[in-house]
Amino acid sequence: MYLKKALWSEGISTEIGSTTEPDAELPSTAVAELVNSLTEQRVYREVTLALRSGLRDARAEFSFLRVRGLRRLLKFLRSVAESDSTIRLFSQTQSISELQVVPVLFQHSLKEPEDDNVANLDHIFGVEPMKITSPSTDSEVSLALRVLEGCCLLHRDSTVLAHQYKAIQVLMTILSTRGILEQGACLDALISIMMDSSANQMDFETCNGIEEVAELIRDKQVDENLRLKCGEFLLLIGHLNGRGRPPLASIQEDIRRLLGEKSASLIWAASQFGSTLDPEQRLTALHIQARRVLESLY
Repeated sequence: MYLKKALWSEGISTEIGSTTEPDAELPSTAVAELVNSLTEQRVYREVTLALRSGLRDARAEFSFLRVRGLRRLLKFLRSVAESDSTIRLFSQTQSISELQVVPVLFQHSLKEPEDDNVANLDHIFGVEPMKITSPSTDSEVSLALRVLEGCCLLHRDSTVLAHQYKAIQVLMTILSTRGILEQGACLDALISIMMDSSANQMDFETCNGIEEVAELIRDKQVDENLRLKCGEFLLLIGHLNGRGRPPLASIQEDIRRLLGEKSASLIWAASQFGSTLDPEQRLTALHIQARRVLESLY
């Protein structure tokens, strides 16, 4: 979704800017307010249209259609993130059940595969055809996790919706059973759904999430990029733990027990200091710190 400025608003803005008479100030202000109101309504329509279009495909029975819908949603979320006003509009849409993104993800792309055994023959002898849904592909699951991450970062209440669908349990299953592509996206999504969500943090501890991540980062047979991603995850969850919230109170002790004193000290030290770097520099610093955590295991 790339928003274009309405042509009529440019003309009105030019007229307002060229008006210098004091008597015209009040009407000009009223016109400007009208323009802003119409612009917001137009943007809201574009937001809802983009959501409906993406969600329609994301609910499809065939994986290639769901992938198309997820790509649209991901592109839409990236566009939304560019402006506080569009983030606010997106948050408003998520109070409408038919426009909520998170439930669709867990009902379709992130849904656990069902048993293919035929329970009865009603679909053969009846008039209703059997509904066949293609299983989620690796790229589909990865895209769904990226969309989930974006929703939770832009809209805090999406973490509540994710908790209702047992998101932590679903993601931990993906982390332990899927491939590298999905595992990397899963680690990023886990951070986003645990941010400011005590319920999801408690679920993570209940599922022994740290042990799963520690097992991956210790395994030298695992792809190095995924191990680095695990290091980044531990550093980021260390920052969550640094907020002093009860659900993650034992995380540091778990890391020390699973990875050793040296790695735990590096992660603890990184969580104690805020960063004044810009986002790009912060990301580079995170990569460097993750590399140090990985090297401390040798």
